[in-house]
Amino acid sequence: MNIANLLRRSAADHAGQIALRLDDTEIGYGHLADIGGRFAAYLRAEGLAPGDRVGFFLPNCLEYLTGLLGVWQAGGVGVPLNHLFPDAPLRHAVLDSGATHVVALPGDVARLESLLGGAPVTILTTGPDGGFARAVAAHEPRHDVVPRLDRDDALLMYTSGSTGVPKGVRQTHRNIAAQVDGVVDLYEITAADHVLNCMPLFHVGGLQLASLPILLRGGQITFMPRWDPFVWLDLAKRLRPTYGGLISTMMIDVGNRTVDSPVVLDSFRICMFGGSRTPTAAIERLAAGTGIEGVEIYGQTEQSGLVVSYGVGDIRRPDSMGTPLSQVVATRLVPVDGGPDLGPGADGVGELWVQGDAVTPGYWNLDTPEKWVDGWFRTGDLMSRDADGYLYYVDRIDDMIISGGENIFPQMVEEHLANHPDLAEVAVIGTQHERWVEQVTAVVVPRREGLTADEIAEWCAANPDLRGMHRPRRIEIVDALPRTGSGKLNRPELRRMFP
Repeated sequence: MNIANLLRRSAADHAGQIALRLDDTEIGYGHLADIGGRFAAYLRAEGLAPGDRVGFFLPNCLEYLTGLLGVWQAGGVGVPLNHLFPDAPLRHAVLDSGATHVVALPGDVARLESLLGGAPVTILTTGPDGGFARAVAAHEPRHDVVPRLDRDDALLMYTSGSTGVPKGVRQTHRNIAAQVDGVVDLYEITAADHVLNCMPLFHVGGLQLASLPILLRGGQITFMPRWDPFVWLDLAKRLRPTYGGLISTMMIDVGNRTVDSPVVLDSFRICMFGGSRTPTAAIERLAAGTGIEGVEIYGQTEQSGLVVSYGVGDIRRPDSMGTPLSQVVATRLVPVDGGPDLGPGADGVGELWVQGDAVTPGYWNLDTPEKWVDGWFRTGDLMSRDADGYLYYVDRIDDMIISGGENIFPQMVEEHLANHPDLAEVAVIGTQHERWVEQVTAVVVPRREGLTADEIAEWCAANPDLRGMHRPRRIEIVDALPRTGSGKLNRPELRRMFP
């Protein structure tokens, strides 16, 4: 089953209704299907074979979903590329995926060409005069859909690996269809729903959770290409969306701007929040400033999106993420020490293991047997569960930092920071930040006397591999890093030193 069939069927059923909106531009469902069919025709004329990959290095924009529909209709695999990636992971993701084409902003072409070093990748730019628009205009729309089976890949979504190398998470047509169906059922989405989508489409939150369920039901999507709490508040008041989501940093921004000047945002049926562990104070500020009672979400790229949340009308339990979507995944809580599974209400913490229709079959070009046990995927997330089956997030088994909803691994930052000529040793941990929830903190041992944190910060700002959320926001200089008895870096002690 090719998911393009489901999207084209929805487009035919709602041909006269608005599908996508960005600023003053609107695209109806009929036009969405037309553009997708034309882009599919272009790709097939280019020789795209079933299973070939096409990348999208973009912020939220109209070309994203129309292009993705075309890729699926042509039998291809979409590769949403994180628009916040530094140079090294971006280069790896494009080359590792083997993308034949990449759709990008005109301003990103020079960077991509420099990074790819002559690799045979066709770059199509967005905009009315861009390569994407020319490709669409040059072809009549195709109405046939290249057959794909449930087990065939539909997406490769790259997420940072614990070694610093992004991992391409394979998501099949069945994975995505099951995920979307589960979201539609849980949140009771209909054609009357309208999502204000500020979550990026290169994440499962923006694509599988906020966009595809709405499209399959005939609702409307209003995009925000970049985050701005004032713009979000204005759109929420003017357009009165019924559905939306905020990563924790966004929730903090909105709460801080409305807590002293409340606004009434009573149109939302569902406003999700997640992306990292959210402080209770932030949840309460959002409610006080807007009247929105947020709905907590938990998911992973490897699970194609949402797997734990609250249904419509469910009463939120303090600190709980909700209950698993039982039609999408089966779950286990497995103690790290290897003891028996933790049942409902059992004392203790276990790692969440999952299997089911939404769970990835594996990673692209990467063998990770340690992530799988007898068909169960190990999420790496530690949780507890109460007697009624509600899950409570505890921590990561590994040392991942989640800053502003972005997954950042210390090893990735350490690798690039270690290139600083005046640093003898480096260690990276996550520390608290009132807006980003966590910030990247570098604890360093200098090799030059008199080296200052400001000098290191200036060097980081000029390093293309330490851009965005990967740049250390806090820098601490020490004489020596704490070590364990075996000589390994003692990260727990480091976190105690720098909370």
